[in-house]
Amino acid sequence: MIDDVVKLFKEMSSKDLRILTGIEIGMKNFEWVPIEEIMKYTRLPYSSLEYRLTLLIKKNMVIGIKNPYEGYQIYFDGYDMLALNALVKRGTISAIGDEIGVGKESVVHEAVKEPELGLGEPQGVILKFHREGRTSFKSVKRTRSHLNDREHFSWIYAARLAAKREAEIIKELYPDVSVPKLLDNNRHALVMDVAKGTLLYKTKLEDPQWFLDEMIRQVGLVYKKGYIHSDLSEYNIFVNEGGVQFIDWPQCVEISHPHAEELLERDLSNVLKHFKRKYRIDMDLAEVVSRVKDPVES
Repeated sequence: MIDDVVKLFKEMSSKDLRILTGIEIGMKNFEWVPIEEIMKYTRLPYSSLEYRLTLLIKKNMVIGIKNPYEGYQIYFDGYDMLALNALVKRGTISAIGDEIGVGKESVVHEAVKEPELGLGEPQGVILKFHREGRTSFKSVKRTRSHLNDREHFSWIYAARLAAKREAEIIKELYPDVSVPKLLDNNRHALVMDVAKGTLLYKTKLEDPQWFLDEMIRQVGLVYKKGYIHSDLSEYNIFVNEGGVQFIDWPQCVEISHPHAEELLERDLSNVLKHFKRKYRIDMDLAEVVSRVKDPVES
């Protein structure tokens, strides 16, 4: 739980953070990082290292085994701690607020970013932690193209690569496509501007046809950039007085993907079904797909 990590943040010493970093690095090559490898990285004597590892285990930062050898893995809270430490040092965030969203593959919190040079008011931001691989390494690897060529696989790399992938997509889309601006990325964590408005599924629209047309236009802009969201629905579209914003991009694929056509149709079908069910607006899927692919001629 991120609340536990925040409570422990000030208690963490530089040696504790170095131990966590050593295990993180070691997990590139080992499922369970041998104690000897951690000693090499931290340069701590065995007795001191063992004592600190015991405390980190009690704090749910690390887990370990004794057989067939003494080895350790960084645990979820430990990885969260490393990301938070980096983001705080950079000045990207200064405080964390309530959890505002949780799913199978991520958890989202409110956070605060202090103004540059201490001038102005603190800025509310969104802090998103990826959790890919937490429940099933194999299923995540099977459905994420960026993991296909990786022989050694651990949850931290699934989460880290998913966050990196989402960060790269957002950078490429913004500002031409209406997405929240990315402010920072470290390990499996993203910091973004707060999405404008409210989620589509929670909102009663006064002019639903205009908003539907704008969503189709935005999907077209994404397609023009060479991408398909691949998980678009009323649950990750924000609506506001000026337009819409799309969030949640880790499943995004390029239009060269072998299932691109199917994924594009599924995205658009999800949106069209919502508007038909809630507002009785009925649009032909094939025509909408044509609009997205060729907005000028269709």
